[in-house]
Amino acid sequence: MLTDYKNGVYALDSGYHRPLMAAIHFIVDAGRVAIVDTASNDSLPRVEAALAELGLGPEAVDWVVLTHIHLDHAGGAGAYLQRFANARLVVHPKGARHMADPTKLMAGVEAVYGKDEARRLYGELVPIDPARIDEGGEGHAFMLGARRLVCLDTPGHARHHLSLWDETGKAVFTGDTFGFSYREFDVDGRPFIFPTTSPVAFEPDAMHESVSRIAALGAEGAYLTHYSQVTDLPARAATLHRLIDAHVASARAHADAGDAREARILADLQALTLDELRAHGSTLSPERSLELMGVDLRLNAQGLVVWLDGEAKRAAQAAATTTVAA
Repeated sequence: MLTDYKNGVYALDSGYHRPLMAAIHFIVDAGRVAIVDTASNDSLPRVEAALAELGLGPEAVDWVVLTHIHLDHAGGAGAYLQRFANARLVVHPKGARHMADPTKLMAGVEAVYGKDEARRLYGELVPIDPARIDEGGEGHAFMLGARRLVCLDTPGHARHHLSLWDETGKAVFTGDTFGFSYREFDVDGRPFIFPTTSPVAFEPDAMHESVSRIAALGAEGAYLTHYSQVTDLPARAATLHRLIDAHVASARAHADAGDAREARILADLQALTLDELRAHGSTLSPERSLELMGVDLRLNAQGLVVWLDGEAKRAAQAAATTTVAA
């Protein structure tokens, strides 16, 4: 399914995991294309078909941009670069080496999902020639037709996370930093939005800063990978700030629960989700709501446990430093 937002921006359902879970965005100007995020290798035939629907061929793709290198966003990047011979990859400097050599990236995914499931989800990751990789650090700009696209360093979800600002289209492509917003939860055109605290680099202070920065751009829409356009960014940002704080509060409340931490945090997040959806006016059943949010809530709980462990480690290191100084 290809959605035309009438500003040179299109969203394509990647088919990842379930319908309308992960969007691949096209920016089109003067017959040239930038693709933002790739999902997995399996999405490539959909992308080619969507380009054909727009009257464009593989040679029209100038850029493939990754908001970050989590594989639901970047798993297909190597296959895309093989297919789109004119394209260059833009990725955060901290992620570039993993696109050139995805061995450690795949090993990390296999450690979480198991080897068989990781291969089923993502297939074989294709390395990318470093000569075709541009590091999209803060302020890195490049042209697509007459459009100037600018990379913004937006950590909080991941330290290797960038957002892409298209001033011509008044569009900002936010990956996971500006949360997720599934279309099934829309009520009278109002989106439901929720933060992503998945492992392994959730940083609440950085996420707050990035959310505020994105909201202040003056964009008419943010284009989330999960799932595509939301508008009225100051209002969406206010919700995200409140819910980030709620996630942190839950984690801290269960910091001393040992092996039960993750389960207790997950229960909190499930209750928070259902409360938020009732207040939003959603008529979906609790069972269906938690089914749609299930993967994300589990990952959020896991990420919060990792964050708690990091906080404890940093506190211990600070205490040791203070003791030595004394």
